[in-house]
Amino acid sequence: MSEADRQWVVTAYALAFGSLLLLGGRVSDLLGRRTTFLLGLVGFATASAIGGAAQNFATLVSARVGQGVFAALLAPAALSLLTTTFTDPRERAKAFAIFGALAGTGGAVGLLLGGSLTTYASWRWALYVNIAFAAVAFLGAVALLPKVPRGPRPKLDLLGTLTASTGLFTLVFGLSRAETEGWSDDLTVFCLVASSALLTSFVARQRTFARSGRHPLLPPSIVADRDRAGAFLAMLIVGSGMFAVFLFLTYYLQTVMGYSAIRTGCAFLPMVAMIVVFSQLTNLVLLPRMGARVLIPLGMAVAALAMSDWTTIDARGDYATEVLPGFLVLCMGLGLIFSPSIQGAVSRVHPRDAGVRDLRGRRGGGGAAAALPGSAGEQQLAQRAPFARGALPGRVGLREVRLGVELPDRDDRDRP
Repeated sequence: MSEADRQWVVTAYALAFGSLLLLGGRVSDLLGRRTTFLLGLVGFATASAIGGAAQNFATLVSARVGQGVFAALLAPAALSLLTTTFTDPRERAKAFAIFGALAGTGGAVGLLLGGSLTTYASWRWALYVNIAFAAVAFLGAVALLPKVPRGPRPKLDLLGTLTASTGLFTLVFGLSRAETEGWSDDLTVFCLVASSALLTSFVARQRTFARSGRHPLLPPSIVADRDRAGAFLAMLIVGSGMFAVFLFLTYYLQTVMGYSAIRTGCAFLPMVAMIVVFSQLTNLVLLPRMGARVLIPLGMAVAALAMSDWTTIDARGDYATEVLPGFLVLCMGLGLIFSPSIQGAVSRVHPRDAGVRDLRGRRGGGGAAAALPGSAGEQQLAQRAPFARGALPGRVGLREVRLGVELPDRDDRDRP
């Protein structure tokens, strides 16, 4: 598999997920959260099975697109189910605490699991394993989630859907293309300018729909609330920052310090424990006493302190003294941010808009956040590559690291 092919394995998913996420939220409102959630699980598992069995590159990329499409259904349905299932304030607080902890630890666990499967089995099992996860979630959803009768269904704004999806598609594609072709490439510039125009048009259309009493795809009232807008912004910043941390520290540990994929995953495990502890502490103890307006800025400051500490590490760095302390401090900050942001994002919204409401900044900006750090950072890392401990390839492929696994090389007998 060539370097350009590896990029598309990642970009195909980001394009589908990022461009259809808003539509997925409205589909959740139209079809019902439980139905949408189950449909997303079945579709994601099917796409994973096709990708794992792929015998050529086109099939693999098509499967990744399918994963992105059904993930765009799953993402908004999952949190809206959480908010509608747990109606008691105490139970909802506990649910949000657990959800926030899982949201922060999933990436680290994925690195370890993906590295283990790739090392001891095959890269195909990094896709096949999703079938098992989806099966467990499907059975649990069927058994535990109640069937709620659908109320009045809002009409779907088809032109708004097309405008928003095309705008998000061109945004993610432009950022992804900038990684390989540079920011001055004509197509990159065209995509980013077109995205700006399309999304501006979409916002204007939604305002017009709201004033005329029709059903906008994204009601302006959802983002007009100051507390909710602040929660969205916080999750967008945290999502982008966490992606950058996972990407570049994984690159640093594997390529500079010579860690294997499994050892790199283990290096992230202290992060899992700290996020779980601080998410629970924040939601159950600190949030009722201090409020989100105090905790979120405090968490941002703590996370920024951890990231500033990592700016001093070099090619002769030591994990225990230079990487691990930053991990622990970062997770303290993330634990202060997750639960307050999630609760702020889901509060005081009409139930018919619950699916669109739950497109938090962390998810809504996920596709763009996935492309931007790689395109900006790959050039910097390439310039610093000669200072690494080992010999690095000329243009290091960050796309493999971004997946959390080592993608198959050209001589891999199992490659498509």
